[in-house]
Amino acid sequence: MNKTIKIYIVFLVLIFIAIIFVDANRPRPIDWRPTYSINDKIPFGLYIFDKETPTLLKKNSLKKVTNTIYEYFEPLYNYDSLVNNYSERGTILSISEYSQIDDQSTQELLYFVSHGNSAYLSSKSFSKILMDSLKFETNNEMIFNKEIKFSLVNKKLDTKKYNFDIGAGSYYFGKIDTLTTTILGYQESGNNKYANFIKVPHGNGFFYLHTQPAAFTNYHILKENHSEYLEKIVSYIPKGKIFWAIDNINGESVSSSPMRFILSNPALKWAWYLFLIGMVFFMIFNAKRKQRIVPIVKPLQNTTVDFTKTIGNLYYQEGDHQNIINKKIIYFLERVRNEFLIETNTLDENFIKKLHLKTGKNIEDIENVVRLINYQRRSYNQSIEDDLIEINNAIEKIFS
Repeated sequence: MNKTIKIYIVFLVLIFIAIIFVDANRPRPIDWRPTYSINDKIPFGLYIFDKETPTLLKKNSLKKVTNTIYEYFEPLYNYDSLVNNYSERGTILSISEYSQIDDQSTQELLYFVSHGNSAYLSSKSFSKILMDSLKFETNNEMIFNKEIKFSLVNKKLDTKKYNFDIGAGSYYFGKIDTLTTTILGYQESGNNKYANFIKVPHGNGFFYLHTQPAAFTNYHILKENHSEYLEKIVSYIPKGKIFWAIDNINGESVSSSPMRFILSNPALKWAWYLFLIGMVFFMIFNAKRKQRIVPIVKPLQNTTVDFTKTIGNLYYQEGDHQNIINKKIIYFLERVRNEFLIETNTLDENFIKKLHLKTGKNIEDIENVVRLINYQRRSYNQSIEDDLIEINNAIEKIFS
């Protein structure tokens, strides 16, 4: 290793150490992205809610569904005419910034609820299929006040108004079917008051729809008395089994890349990138050649095969099949003499036995070749193309 390369390596190592030291001591910026992921400890993740579910939902059993709603629940339906129901019953829970439930899963969700089950969905928006089926609409009002107050209708349950600031959306239920829909909660901004929590019957079950998913996030669970509001709204979840749909909704699919851990850590990620950049520079500066380019010497071209093909095509185009047959026979006998050291003056039974023993070929094929050669030698008729093909195929069998 020469001196220049050693200097480059020491220089890169010093850069890595300096970057790691600076990165380790600088204040971490707050990530305000609304991921709604159970793995995120950032303000708008669901890490704390996930850990507190045994307390918040203590009278329920919780199961996390890592498939789409359709993929999980469709196989659970028993199509027997005497059953026509799902083998599992309970409530589907979904918490997300904006609903990402696909149309097929939405249809399955409606079917599941209609069979006496429930769905609890907290999102700022809902799919058109769901809104059309349950006869409601959501609106989005521009809010200039910094705070929005949340309250519940049931005064026996709670009479407080909770001031939500960061993360609270301006979505609300602008249109509902007042004959069937029950309003469970409101949000107030200034002099405006809108429904943000409703209960809608569907078939033999119920939908619980909430437009403020921020109430479930780490930030609001830890802020003032907002956890009380969360306790009240989750108390509406029917007792029983809860299926928490997290995959394809909250982005909980974990990358299978072996670099996942390194790329998830900012310090390791930048160290990895700098390592790659350093390797590129190393290869560029160390790419000079150590010797002259060795010229490529092309081997002499073997034109024997091309010459043979040309002559063969010439004979074939002239239609002189007898001449080609004679040359095929000469070539065959010459090869037998050279490779197997067998006399070819007399093509009799003794010749057939010797050729059979030395080649291991089928004796019927050897007898056929000898028969065709003797026939061509005795024949005075002009050979046709079929004769040429026949003797060529017979010879090919011996030397294949």
